[in-house]
Amino acid sequence: MPFPPDAVGWATLLSSCRVHSNLEVGKWAAESLLDLEPTNPAGYILLSSIYAAKGKWNTVAQLRRGMREKGLRKDPGCSWIKFKNKLYIFSADDFSSPYYDQIYAELEKLNEKMIQMGYVPDASSVLHDVEELEKIKMLGHHSERLAIAFGLIFIPRHCPIRIVKNLRVCRDCHNATKYISKITQREILVRDAVRFHLFKDGACSCGDFW
Repeated sequence: MPFPPDAVGWATLLSSCRVHSNLEVGKWAAESLLDLEPTNPAGYILLSSIYAAKGKWNTVAQLRRGMREKGLRKDPGCSWIKFKNKLYIFSADDFSSPYYDQIYAELEKLNEKMIQMGYVPDASSVLHDVEELEKIKMLGHHSERLAIAFGLIFIPRHCPIRIVKNLRVCRDCHNATKYISKITQREILVRDAVRFHLFKDGACSCGDFW
């Protein structure tokens, strides 16, 4: 590069290291990012995800402790969808919606069809040291999936389902949404913290890079 990388450059490299589980380069990118933006929690979170994928939970705990000591925190994930001029907001494992029974029934039905089509949950997206079955359960109730299920129930078939998420869509939810778009033959547009994703007929416009 003819110029030194800025915080966006280091964050992009760090994100790629998470995708490819490259811990050595990831540590270098995280340290460089934190040198430029010591109050940005992204460096800690992305590096934590690399360690978590490798099962290094003690190091994950140390990074989280370091965040707390510096007063940094990760914003809780949430997704929202608009229907009839009203905004419906969901968080993970959310039972606050008056339609939660329909939403969870829809997700259960979709999950069965996804598994039949070859879907395998990616538990590495869960950054908690819990049993594998618990991780899979947590994945299935992420906020964007609740919003998608709501959209499938209430948004007319001829309209795309438009969802916004305040954080980056996790790898497993991204894969699951591709399956859902193919099963339901619906267009699903998701705007996360990184980019737009248009899911259609089992593929995403981002080409699985985000």
